[in-house]
Amino acid sequence: MAELKTRWSRLVTPENVWKEYPRPDFARPNWKNLNGLWEYAITEDEKVPKAFQGQILVPFSPEAPLSGVGKRLKPEEWLWYRRCFGKEELSVGEKDRLLLHFGAVDQSCCVYVDGQKAGSHVGGYLPFTLDITELIKGKSGEHELLVKVRDISDTGWHSRGKQKLASGGMYYTAQSGIWQTVWLEVVPDQYLRHVRIRPDYDRGSVFVRAVTGKREPVSMTVFEAFDEECLDAFLNGNFSGTIPDHDIVISRRAVTGRETELPLQGFKNWSPEDPFLYGLLLETEKDRVLCYFAMRTCTVEKDETGNAGLYLNHKPYFQTGLLDQGYWPDGLYTAPCDEALIFDVQSAKAMGYRMLRKHVKVETARWYYHCDRLGMLVWQDMVNGGSAYQDWFVTYLATAFSYLKISVKDSHRRLLSRREREGRNQFRRELRDMIKTLYNHPSIVCWVPFNEGWGQFDAEKITEEIRRMDNTRLIDQASGWYDQKGGDIQSIHSYFLPFTFRKEDRAAVLTEYGGYSLRVDGHCQSEKIYGYKTFDKSEDFCRGVEKLLEQTVFPQIRKGLCGAVYTQLSDVEEEVNGLLTYDRLVQKVPAEWMRQLNRRMISLAEEK
Repeated sequence: MAELKTRWSRLVTPENVWKEYPRPDFARPNWKNLNGLWEYAITEDEKVPKAFQGQILVPFSPEAPLSGVGKRLKPEEWLWYRRCFGKEELSVGEKDRLLLHFGAVDQSCCVYVDGQKAGSHVGGYLPFTLDITELIKGKSGEHELLVKVRDISDTGWHSRGKQKLASGGMYYTAQSGIWQTVWLEVVPDQYLRHVRIRPDYDRGSVFVRAVTGKREPVSMTVFEAFDEECLDAFLNGNFSGTIPDHDIVISRRAVTGRETELPLQGFKNWSPEDPFLYGLLLETEKDRVLCYFAMRTCTVEKDETGNAGLYLNHKPYFQTGLLDQGYWPDGLYTAPCDEALIFDVQSAKAMGYRMLRKHVKVETARWYYHCDRLGMLVWQDMVNGGSAYQDWFVTYLATAFSYLKISVKDSHRRLLSRREREGRNQFRRELRDMIKTLYNHPSIVCWVPFNEGWGQFDAEKITEEIRRMDNTRLIDQASGWYDQKGGDIQSIHSYFLPFTFRKEDRAAVLTEYGGYSLRVDGHCQSEKIYGYKTFDKSEDFCRGVEKLLEQTVFPQIRKGLCGAVYTQLSDVEEEVNGLLTYDRLVQKVPAEWMRQLNRRMISLAEEK
């Protein structure tokens, strides 16, 4: 495949690579970024290499051009990383703890500090933290950080998303290793480990549960309004000890480990049109953390005619969205920089879209932060896994089943690639961790545990588990095929055959459609074209998209369809069905023209 670069590729240097604070929803000022050049080696066994083969630019995987490596890790190989750090570069007190954070490492890894094992992690999409205090206690000078990685990609049952060793069509280049920020953080011996923020829109309150190692007093202060300037001031030590009185909404003393209600009289809504964020300052005797939240609710309700629809803050709200794969030609899973993440969200908003469906990938925390502050609804897919998929069953036959309204149980574990108990258990663990990790982001309004039968199993039980973990969001139980009649969404995928839906208690959403292809010379990575209808000229492509909406989507909105997700935001490798090219340098449709089409969809929904 040809090498493509984004407009940000040339700006990425070892001195200027992902320097932003990685966790804006739970911020502390005493931290150190470990991104940059590390040593790397790829070995045929898991013995520590005697010598390293070169340098890799973290947090880009070795398969990504921006890493400077350009090698693919094979399932039978091990990938090693090495760098040194000095705790003297941080302000570490005698009783402080030193935490080592990894945003994500694909697929399993083991971490060593000064030759001693610090911990391990399985699952390539979620952050994890290791307390390395005892491993460096009493030692001065530099410390060695060594990371051993194994990634068997799609040869096993692990979560893998769209990665495939034999990439092509709807499956993309497999990547491995560290692909999100690595960082150190200094905390006191008794520190805030987690906070769960649960806005209750109908009650007019926010419920907060802060967690430390033991019960202790905690001060909770809600203030108006949280923004980037506020976050930067806090991280730079310019955040005053007391928030101005006119900004304080409520301040209350509480106890860690217990959920505390904070009433918000006359609160301000959050919506894509007005993404208002509240700040939340948590203070214990020794620790201080800055968070944020928003007041919004997303529900399924019925109108006066009995039609079920999507409601935002108890008002009908048609969700016009885009499928978002989160792939980049220069960084694969890792965007070249923070500005690139912002560009994707802002481009979707400029075209009139209100929602992005993050497709079988968990993003860096900063992507969700930008959706929170810029105003973009998010449907979050769980990352799919399982053994090799039976395409004849989960793609071709499933399309016919969906068109003919034939229900098929998801108990066929061999056909749905979920025979391994260990794989099912790992899926459940990662599902719980994903929800815990992303729970506080107001932009997320729907969980999507399964997509098109890829590794689907026990969808009804999984839905019940999600409800117990989070009863504040909607659930699209089985996006596209193998609907088990549960969850909140009647989820429809339509590419080749006309679709209709049956009115029921669940909201009807077209969760994938379109996929029209337009190849833009000079901005494609492959000569091959994968899509669901191909056009040669821009004007024909635009007419095709408009015709699809007028003939297929608009009539169903009049009947009660309450959301639609177009495939997709950007091209990815052979799949040239994006509204943006893969390098993000060409927008295939005029933004204002697309915005007007989305406005027509919204108007139709409001008129019915």
